[in-house]
This record gives sequence, C-alpha cells and structure tokens, in this order.
Amino acid sequence: MLIFPFTFLLFFHFNAKAENTLCQMIGDPKYPLLSKDGDIIIGGVFAINKKEMLPSFEFTKRPQPLSCSSVNLRDFRLAQIMIFTIEEINRSGTLLPNVSIGYRIYDTCGSRLSSMSATMAVMNDQEFAAKEKCNGKTPIHAIIGESESSATVILSRTTGPFKIPVISPSATCECLSNRKDYPSFFRTIASDYHQSRALALMVKHLGWSWVGAVNSDTDYGNNGMSIFLKIAQEEGICVEYTEKFYRTEPEKLQKVVNTIKKGTAKVIVAFISFVEMGLLIDQLSIQNITGLQLVGVEAWITSKIYITPNNFHVMGGSLGFAVRKIDIEGFLEYVIKTFWDTAVPCSERDGNYSQNAVNCSRYQDLLGLKNYSEDVLEQRYASNVYKAVYAVANSLNSLLKCKEKGGCDKGLRIQPQEVVEALKKVNFSLKMGDRVWFDSTGGAVAQYEVVNWQQDSDGSFQFKAVGYYDASLPPDQRLVLNTENMIWAGGHLQRARSVCSESCPPGTRKAVQKGRPVCCYDCIPCADGEISNETDSNNCMQCPGEFWSNAEKNKCVLKTVEFLSYTEVMGIVLVFFSLSGVGITVLVTVLFYSKKDTPIVKANNSELSFLLLFSLTLCFLCSLTFIGRPTEWSCMLRHTAFGITFVLCISCVLGKTIVVLMAFKATRPGSNVMKWFGPVQQRLSVLAFTLIQILICVLWLTISPPFPYKNMKYYKEKIILECSLGSTVGFWAVLVYISVLALLCFILAFLARKLPDNFNEAKFITFSMLIFCAVWITFIPAYVSSPGKYTVAVEIFAILASSFGLLFCIFAPKCYIILFKPEQNTKQHLMGKTQTKSY
Repeated sequence: MLIFPFTFLLFFHFNAKAENTLCQMIGDPKYPLLSKDGDIIIGGVFAINKKEMLPSFEFTKRPQPLSCSSVNLRDFRLAQIMIFTIEEINRSGTLLPNVSIGYRIYDTCGSRLSSMSATMAVMNDQEFAAKEKCNGKTPIHAIIGESESSATVILSRTTGPFKIPVISPSATCECLSNRKDYPSFFRTIASDYHQSRALALMVKHLGWSWVGAVNSDTDYGNNGMSIFLKIAQEEGICVEYTEKFYRTEPEKLQKVVNTIKKGTAKVIVAFISFVEMGLLIDQLSIQNITGLQLVGVEAWITSKIYITPNNFHVMGGSLGFAVRKIDIEGFLEYVIKTFWDTAVPCSERDGNYSQNAVNCSRYQDLLGLKNYSEDVLEQRYASNVYKAVYAVANSLNSLLKCKEKGGCDKGLRIQPQEVVEALKKVNFSLKMGDRVWFDSTGGAVAQYEVVNWQQDSDGSFQFKAVGYYDASLPPDQRLVLNTENMIWAGGHLQRARSVCSESCPPGTRKAVQKGRPVCCYDCIPCADGEISNETDSNNCMQCPGEFWSNAEKNKCVLKTVEFLSYTEVMGIVLVFFSLSGVGITVLVTVLFYSKKDTPIVKANNSELSFLLLFSLTLCFLCSLTFIGRPTEWSCMLRHTAFGITFVLCISCVLGKTIVVLMAFKATRPGSNVMKWFGPVQQRLSVLAFTLIQILICVLWLTISPPFPYKNMKYYKEKIILECSLGSTVGFWAVLVYISVLALLCFILAFLARKLPDNFNEAKFITFSMLIFCAVWITFIPAYVSSPGKYTVAVEIFAILASSFGLLFCIFAPKCYIILFKPEQNTKQHLMGKTQTKSY
C-alpha cells in the first residue's frame, strides 16, 4: 500500500523540477542561411545546396559542423521568391497594415540528416538567455517547404505534434494527402495522384502500350510510380520493367542504365526527382543511349540546366507535365539587384553582422549567381511559394482581425494551430488572377502544362507547351494534346512506336503469349463463321444464323443461298436432257400418229401407247419443276406432279402388259378372256391406279405439304434452299406406291417374255422395268447421301433415266421397224409363227 503514496510524491518531484528547468542548447546552434526579424515569423526550409560534406568521425575530438556546397538553383529561387513575397506584403500595408513579417530560411543541403537538423532549428530560437525557462512555444507561425516529398515527410512528421502548419510548393507525394498522419500539412501544388493518372492517360493517348518505368527510391518516386502502375494496368498499358535508385546509390543507377539498354520499350516513364534525374541524364549521355522517348514529371521536365547541347541528342523530344508558368511582376528585377543588397548579410555595405559573426564563406557559392538570371522566367514553382506566403498572410489577416484603417490587433497571441484552422478556410484571388484555396486533403487543384523539349532554328532550346491537363474539367476533356507541334525522341519529327506486339488487324484476335504481359500477344485469325471488326480485338464474334464471315473475317455477309438453278452448268445439262426427252417423245408421238393405221401401232392397244407417250412427256416436263428457286407452290407441285405422272406412266405400261398376257390367253380355243379386259377395262384400270396416287397426294398436301426450307445444318458457310418434304410418310407413300406398280408390272412382263410372237412387246416392257427398278433402287442411297442441290440433281436424274428407259425400251423397236423395216410392219409378219430366241 505504501507504493502509491511513494509514486505520487516521485511524480510531483519530477514535475516541479521540470517547471524550473532552464533551456540549454546542446551542441552548436544552427543559424538560418537567410533571416529577418518581424512581428510574425515565417520559417523556410529548402535544399539551397545539394551536396553535403560529412566531417571525419575519428571520435578523438568534437566533430565539425556539416558543410554544404553546389547551389541547387531551383530551391535557391524558391527562397528568393519567399523573401520577395514577404517584402511585397510588408510594403503594401493593405493585408497586414501594422504588422511586419519576418523570415528564417534554413538550408537542408538536400540531405535527410540536415533536413532533420534544419527542422529542429526552425522550430526553436537559435540562442537562449541565461536562466530563461522553456515555454514550449515555437517562435514561428508557419513553415514554407520543403521542395521534395521525402524531406517534406520528415518536416511534417516532426512539426505535426506541435500543430505547426507546413505549406510545400512542390512536394507532390500522394502520401501527404493523409490528414490523419499530416493534419497540419498544406501544399500549393496538386497531389501526384493526378499527375500519375495524367501520365498514364497521355501514354495511352499517344498509342504507347509497352513502356519502361524508372523512379526515385523516395516517397515521391515510389508513391507516384505505384499510382502510375495501377492506372496503367487499368488502361491496358504494359510495363516491361520497373527500376528505382537513390542519388547516393551509383550501383543501382548503373543497374537502371543497363536495364534500359537491354529493354525493348522505346518509351521510358521517369518518375524521378530533380537530383536523381540529373545523374540519370549524365549516364545516358556518357553511354550514348539514344532513341528513347522520355516521359517525365514536374520535378525535372522544365529544368533549364538539363536541356543542353550535350544532352539534347539523348533528351530531345522529352514530354512531361509541368506546373503552369506564371510571371510574377517585379521578381526578375528583385533577383538581379534588391535581393543581394538587402537579404544576403555578406552583401551589406555597412558590414553589421549581428548574428554571431556570420561566416561569409557560407555565401560564396550563392554570390557566384549574383549576375545570373536566365532561369528566372522558367521557375514554375516560384508562383507556388508566392501563393503559400499569401495564404499565410491571409490567414493571419483574419486571425489578427485586421482592418484597412484600424490596422491589426497586435496584442493577440496567435498559436500555430490557429493558423492551421485559418488556412483551411482561405479563399482569395491573387493579382495575377489565380484563386488560392485548399481542398479537404490540403492540396490544390491539378492543373498542368504538357511541355516538349525542342530546339529552335537558331539552335536555342525551349520548353514548348503542347497541351494541358486540368483535373477540374470533365474526364473526357481533361487531357488536350497538340501532337502536330511536338518533337519526338532524339529531336525527330516521327513519333516513336513502343509496343510489345503490333496491333492485330480486323479479322484476327489477340492471344496472350504464355508467361508474358497482356500487351505481348499473337494475332490469331478468326475461325470460319466468326469475325472481328475492330483492331486489337480480344475475341471473335459469331455471325448470326443466316450470315457468314467474308474472306477477310472482318464482316458478316449473307450466306450464299444454294439451289439448282437454270443458269448453272448442271441445271442447263438437266434441262437439255429433259427437253430432249420431251422432243423425242413428241417425235415418236407424231410418227405413231402418222402410222396409226399400221399393224405395229395398232397392236397392243394404240390408245394405251398414245397415253403412255403423253405420260412420258409429262414425266420429262415434271423434272423441270425441280430446277429453280424453291417456292411454296413449286415444292408442292414437283413431288405431286412426279408421283402422279409416274403412276400414270406405270399404269399404262401395266395395262399394256396385261393386254399382252390377255391377248395370248385369248388365242386358246374357247377363251373369252379379252372380254374381261377390253379397251374400257384398260382405261378404267389406268384411271383407278392414277386416282389412288392422286388421293395419296391430296392427303399429303392437306396434312403436311412440302415447303421451302433453308437448310443451314449441312454446310456452315452457305444455305441450302430446298423443299422440305413436310410429311416424310406422304413422300415415301408416293414412292412405295410407284414401286409396287413397277414391281407388279415387271413380274407380269417377265412372265410374258417367252410368249410366241414375232414382236413380243413383253420383252421390251421387261427391259424397261428392269431399268426403272434399277434406277429407283440406286436412287434411295444416292438421294439420302447427296448434299444440297445434288439431292435434287439425283432425283431429276432418276426421273429422266427411268423415263428414257421406258421410252427407248418400249418405243425404239417399233420406231425401228416403222422407219427401217417397213416390210415387217404387216399383220402377217406380226402374227407369224417364228422361233424366237430366249434370254
């Protein structure tokens, strides 16, 4: 129980001791490079020098302070514009009428170690009076800086717990948009999210699908490249390689250069900070690596020191996004004269150096730039510093309750966290017309110029604006490029092509190569019946049912409709034989009619002979209904006409066969058979047999008639226009009935073949029936197996072959006698008893 009172007393002791602690500086104080006193102090942290020289660590004596060299011209100009803006506000007397703004600007030397040291220094006074107590309050109200994202992260994390507002003019890392981690951070430049997205959109717009990617191994480079890679993947851009390096890692830099040399990508996206880019350009120039289209970011794309005659053969035609250039009135004159007279201690003529005997050697490198001002007009970040200072001044104006006539309430003690809240509400316009305000992440609206490295006719180099990106516009209007005014890789006029695989033309589809990015593919022709009508199609589209792909596989065209037509060779041949059969039949009819009184014509019922010739004519003619485009009427006509005419034909032949049998039966004594099958009975038998077929056809047409049908199953590339049978039972019933009659006729004729007669017609009927049956027996498998129009051709061939068989077998012998053996065309000869040769 005694531990609790003891703990309480111990805590009280240390607390009382802390309140009485004197502030003591451990180590040497770090003085600002440039400073001025004022009622309000704004801190500045910039990498004014870019090389840091470390002292020797022998651990035998106290280390010397870090020294810096090699002026970083860009950050030096940022420090100058900060002082210029503060002086402008102090002179105007309208924003803070009776309040003067002072500044303390520290140099970080581009080093993380020095960045931390400068950050601690800017938050504290340089010296402490004896016995002065720590009040825990910072002498500054806001900090402008840093210029690079990684250094800004250090600055913001360090100042964050003290709620000191940090406003960066050029730190673009998306990581700084996190208000939870960086609640007091602001910037007058847009986040890299927008720049990374704009880079991907520009690469896609220019048709580059195969790129290399290099970035600084910093928060700026890593975060920016991460966003770019994500957006690039969404936009279908493939990245061949991703490499990164830091300014102090020459081995990694050499690896990056070797990767670029080995790569096939002709476009390099360089998300690299200012210093690292200079190192990469030097290596590319030394190794003479040309023909690469560099696409850059605002950190280096408008750096004047990089666009030189020695580098242009490597870097000429580079494209990238830059901060909009805004001319600030009076700044150029200030840089040339006023700054050196008022802001640099070693330039003061009176030699009054009150800050602990400032060592003027710190300014030697800066003094070398006293007469140099060629880069001032290209300092695009200068306007961002100008906006940042004015943003702080406007927030102070509201906090100090300033009035134009009454001035500001200087008695109010302003805390840094109050400035943070006031900055969130600022919204004002500068004299140049730009509006200044911060979004919910503390950033500004993304507005970039697209610049192109070009060489004028006089040999001078320039950053030419060839487009813009404005995130405040609708998505389809944000990026505008004027490609006609662009110069491409190496200063050429022709745009570089950077693709892993050439575009697949219409008629093909992309097939990704195994184990490679999606931009590496083979172009596979579309299959038959499929098309692709776009370049780089991922899939081929199936053509609709009645369409088929053309030869190029880029368009669906109507399938060719196939049917047996009168104009094709097969159709012409079949028509010729059909009409020939009609002609021959007519000639035979004319011959028979002219010889109708002769015994050979009158023999075996001339009436049946003429009816048979008529039916044969119809058989030849019905074959024509099978030729031509099938219609509803032609489909019904062709099968029914075929069935009825052939039954009529076979009925006549059957009648003649029965007449032959009856005739020889009647020659026997006492036989009166002929009275049962006289002319009347013959006519009735033909009529009866034909009526049965007519009845079958009527039932067929009534129940399920034939109809035109587009057959797309047999051939994929064409449509077979044919007559569907409708009812297959009806069709086969017609054929079976014809077959029954033909078989009956054949049997009767075969029985009568040896009957004695000089002209036994039964022999020839037997021959004709043999041909008829042979034709129709072979027809069935041929009909089933023949494709398309050949099915119809087979059916026509069967009709013509069987018709010609009947015509020639029955009527050719009679015509021969009539024309060439008239002496045998007598009743005596026909009734003569002559021995016939059996077969």
